[in-house]
Amino acid sequence: MPTTTAARGVPGTTVLTADEREVLYALGCGLGDAEIADALALPAHVVAERISRVLGKLGLSDRAAAVVHAFDCGLVVPGQGPRRPTRTPGSTAVRRTGTASGPWLRVSLLGPLRTSLAGRPVDLGPLRQQAVLAALALSAGRPVSRRRLLDDVWGREMPDGNVVPVYVYRLRKSLRLGERPDPVIRRDRYGYALPRGVAEVDVLCMEDLVTRSGEAERAGDLSEAVRLCARALELFRGEPLAGLPGPLAESERLRLTGRRVALAQRKAGWQLTLGRHAEVIAELSALTREEPLNEPVAATLMHALRRGDRRAEALAVFDRTARRLADDLGVAPGDVLVRARRAVLRGDGTGTGRVRAGAA
Repeated sequence: MPTTTAARGVPGTTVLTADEREVLYALGCGLGDAEIADALALPAHVVAERISRVLGKLGLSDRAAAVVHAFDCGLVVPGQGPRRPTRTPGSTAVRRTGTASGPWLRVSLLGPLRTSLAGRPVDLGPLRQQAVLAALALSAGRPVSRRRLLDDVWGREMPDGNVVPVYVYRLRKSLRLGERPDPVIRRDRYGYALPRGVAEVDVLCMEDLVTRSGEAERAGDLSEAVRLCARALELFRGEPLAGLPGPLAESERLRLTGRRVALAQRKAGWQLTLGRHAEVIAELSALTREEPLNEPVAATLMHALRRGDRRAEALAVFDRTARRLADDLGVAPGDVLVRARRAVLRGDGTGTGRVRAGAA
């Protein structure tokens, strides 16, 4: 149940987080706790906690008052929000009816490509056809020309015939919900597009969470910044776009993998400032096993170990990383790793390894 752009700025809901606005919307639509948990794929206790926060922040006495508030502030419009969950056969997912946002579609790219329609997995056909949908999902609602799709998905291996229109036609059929006539993939004179609001794309959700975490940092709420950053990292399910062919998929794999590492460092910097050294050590120890040549990650782990009075382990991280750099790349450790080692040996408070807000 995605939060609409309009809902974000609704008067009377600005004190709520996006997650809390989702719950208020669901209450306004007449859904009970179990139905909200089902719709948002959340445990029942989390739903109860969010409802409690909504009531507290808005100064409302009970659920009935929340329903009235949802209508009064325009978050739910009479006749346009479902009064009961609308379900498709064999599905427990809820989708909004009477809106122009299209079918309830999710596209997950932060791992192997996964697509679900009204809660059910969708078979997207051949790999190149899947890559076409991925390219449209990554365009964030902007039209992509036929020529650009050919370059992004096929590169130098240009196909014969009208393969792009054929693949788009097949995707439209696969992604159509029930008897709805409007296609998920739209076309205009600029090309094909998966318009914003039609699908929930995990890459865009991740970037929204990152933006909100930066806002929380600037507001001085590092705990909230850590929480939001953690949610962004949880969206990663392995190698992004794993197995998809084409130049775009390859470049996005590299970019999003780097994005994940940068976010982990950013979160670690905030955690160190909050004194949560044990969390940083556990999380970055796992990340250094995945990224053994990443010097900034190793340096941040060393600072966390030093702050936790585990100097020997911190120096072991330096030695291990230096050996891998020499064996795999034939280079010596860089300044960031050398400075971390000096800080460990001195045992001082310099070189905290904190990541700047804009680094991610």
